[in-house]
Amino acid sequence: MALTLITDRLIRGKIYPALARHQAEPYTQSWREFEQHWPNTVPLRLQEYCECHGVKLNITDINSAWPADAFYPIGLGFFNFDIDYFGLLPQRVLTELARKHLRILFYYHEGDSPSKIKQRLDALVAQHQLPAHCYRFVSGNTAAHDVEDFVYFADFELWYWHRNSSTRALDLHNNPREREFTALNRLHKSWRATAMADLLQHHVLDNSYWSYCESGELVDEDNPIEIDAFGNLRTATQQFLNAAPYFSDEVSQHERNNHANLVSKYFTDSYCHIVLETHFDADQSGGAFLTEKTFKPIKHAQMFFIAGAAGSLQQLRDMGYRTFDHVLDNSYDLEVDNTQRWRLLCQSIQQAQSDLIYRFEQALADIEHNQRLFLQHKTDRLNILLEQLNESY
Repeated sequence: MALTLITDRLIRGKIYPALARHQAEPYTQSWREFEQHWPNTVPLRLQEYCECHGVKLNITDINSAWPADAFYPIGLGFFNFDIDYFGLLPQRVLTELARKHLRILFYYHEGDSPSKIKQRLDALVAQHQLPAHCYRFVSGNTAAHDVEDFVYFADFELWYWHRNSSTRALDLHNNPREREFTALNRLHKSWRATAMADLLQHHVLDNSYWSYCESGELVDEDNPIEIDAFGNLRTATQQFLNAAPYFSDEVSQHERNNHANLVSKYFTDSYCHIVLETHFDADQSGGAFLTEKTFKPIKHAQMFFIAGAAGSLQQLRDMGYRTFDHVLDNSYDLEVDNTQRWRLLCQSIQQAQSDLIYRFEQALADIEHNQRLFLQHKTDRLNILLEQLNESY
């Protein structure tokens, strides 16, 4: 089932970012910089995915005759609550919205609260006297499942599939490994510093690859983990930050952010990845948000824990991945209280550490299954998304 998209401008086959003021050509560095410029709309990731995975999109110029059931797509680098997105629309798009001949398709890969975004968009719809439900919003936050006019899509699974496609998936092996865990942090967040300090004081990382590549301040308002519920953890975290940054290799910060790159030892020479996700609490939304951090050990054949929002493991199961439930205590994923979830996760990691090699050996079939699933083309994933959007008509 094809999706019909209306575009202002098509350059070398690429949909030009809707509403954008920044000028750039596809396949240039400047094309990758739209997010840095107001109103922070970006090239449509969905088009890239569909082209690569053989999923058809019908793309029509705004000045041509429009077919029925079309969408005007807006790719978002980040959702800016100060921007009136409807007020920036071309007049013909506004007219067709009012006549219910068109809908806006917001495509957003991040994990901001869908409920908060809906409140803002619905207020703008009312302000411009547009029909209710004149838009659909694709979100990377699983809470979108329960928000009207919103659809969840695990964008970062496909994003990492593409960005790391030039690197062959690492082979799964059962030879002895030098290190127990891998726990990598590129950017500072107060909850990540708390987690790392706690793991260190429990000696989880004594024989592990780990990093914390930025220094920073401990800010309680930015920390969903109640740090004072853990004895001397505040002091330990402050000491940890005072000595930061910590590096486990000589790769530059720019190279770390290039997801085509790979340091293979982090996957082939340790038994288990401790994924410190982007959010431990996804904007108080009750949803989960998975990024490339989770899909790295999946592609490169490693067992893992996820330090992220409640329901992260369940979302992976829903996508067909295996989460080593017969090997690891994953009960932490059910705990919605952030502080208690971290406590349970830390305990589960320590428990696994006691016989990590045995657990890894028991998880080999699941690791292999996950890698194989990740490497498959994503045609089915995309077709399901397009069906959900078309059904809204």
